[in-house]
Amino acid sequence: MSSSAAMQPQMDLSAFQFIIATVDEQVGVIQLNRPDKLNAISIPLMIELVDCLDWMDKSDDVRCIIITGNEKAFAAGADIEQMAKATTMEMLLLDQFARWDRIRKIHKPIIAAVSGYALGGGCELAMTCDMIVASETAKFGQPEVNIGVIPGAGGTQRLTRAVGKAKAMEIILTGRMVTAEEALQCGLINKVAPVELYLEEAKALAKEIAAKPPIAIRLAKESILKSFDTTIEGGLDFERKAFYLLFASEDKQEGMNAFLEKRKPQFQGR
Repeated sequence: MSSSAAMQPQMDLSAFQFIIATVDEQVGVIQLNRPDKLNAISIPLMIELVDCLDWMDKSDDVRCIIITGNEKAFAAGADIEQMAKATTMEMLLLDQFARWDRIRKIHKPIIAAVSGYALGGGCELAMTCDMIVASETAKFGQPEVNIGVIPGAGGTQRLTRAVGKAKAMEIILTGRMVTAEEALQCGLINKVAPVELYLEEAKALAKEIAAKPPIAIRLAKESILKSFDTTIEGGLDFERKAFYLLFASEDKQEGMNAFLEKRKPQFQGR
């Protein structure tokens, strides 16, 4: 066993209860697995999801990640049974959104493959991902106002950045569901595919990204995300430093040599 292989983090992917995780052709797929609850996002599910994402982020065997559900539901919201009797102090001390912050810090690109319902926390989870591929049956929404609360895992912020103030106001204040086609038209998602093909479309996109130089992909993702939380001057400064940093990578030399030699590059993530 090589020293790099020995340093790889270990995880038993068969040990999860609320997710199903696989790795194939450098693409990690995490399927939410609470079909009897329409994949409602519970705390145990989030613990497993974040632990698996952390492992995939560190694994050299994974270069792009997909989060998906099943044809009927990506995730139909949070588990309301867990919150119905909770007090303010209980919710504060529970600090459940700390796990969502960890998803935002994953370095590798994450694609949400959505079919059926992506509501409440399910819609927020999809928006936490970097791209969204949806089936024709997908329905997005933030219906929290219907039960007396508002989105709490980033919905008011990410939806507004994705679709603009007026559309976000309409969706969140009415609690209505948005079809896949409408979500595409307003810029919330990347692509709509037939229900039998949406996951394959997501995998095709993930494999295309996985074939690119991993360090450049990581810094490109970080630079794009930086545009949401800094000024244009700060974002440009971050981008330029990332650009210069890549000139120290072996993948940069391989990519440019391959271009000049008219051959396919072999990126190693170094």
